Amino acid sequence: MKDTEKRVDDEAPEAVAEEAGAVNDDAAAEVEADEPVAEQDAEPAAGDEAVSERADESAEEPAAEAAEEIEDAIAADLDKARTEAALYLDDLRRLQADFDNYRKRTLREQTARSASASQALVARLLPVLDNFELAVSAAEQSRDFDRMLKGVEMVLGALREVLEGEGLVKIEAEGKPFDPERHEAVIAVEQEDAEPGTILDIVRAGYELGGKVLRPAMVKVAK
Repeated sequence: MKDTEKRVDDEAPEAVAEEAGAVNDDAAAEVEADEPVAEQDAEPAAGDEAVSERADESAEEPAAEAAEEIEDAIAADLDKARTEAALYLDDLRRLQADFDNYRKRTLREQTARSASASQALVARLLPVLDNFELAVSAAEQSRDFDRMLKGVEMVLGALREVLEGEGLVKIEAEGKPFDPERHEAVIAVEQEDAEPGTILDIVRAGYELGGKVLRPAMVKVAK
């Protein structure tokens, strides 16, 4: 009986050891079984990267298309601007040519009017020249001073009539207050019965043409 209990006691540790070994073997088997699962879990990570890359490529395509559309729009606007600039340049050149033609035409017209006015004035002065020649010829033949003076006065009257017909007006000066716009003082003298600044005498007559001073009158002024 004692031998039987002894054998049981000896076999118990061995059984426990065997059970512990079996448990360890099972745990190792489970670990080995789990390792492929981990590898399987790692495999989908590479697939996710491929999906992400495809998503990035899909996102880049619309951006590239949008950039291309913007470039096309800019190129179209640039072509339109160049076309408009060319049209404006043509209009400017045409306008400049028209202005040059107008300027030349106006210059020709002004020259023609000036020539016509000069021609008309000279034509009106020819009779005055004829009268001068007749007066000189008569004075040489008769040596009559009175007749010569009368002839010169007649010619002077005719000349004044022609010039006044052209708008020439003699500036009034004697006895008038001095006006620097119409008079030119050449000498100032003291005179008791005249107020300072009064014109006493005319040294050279002045004239206006068309309301503008053609030549100021040279005068003697009281101081």
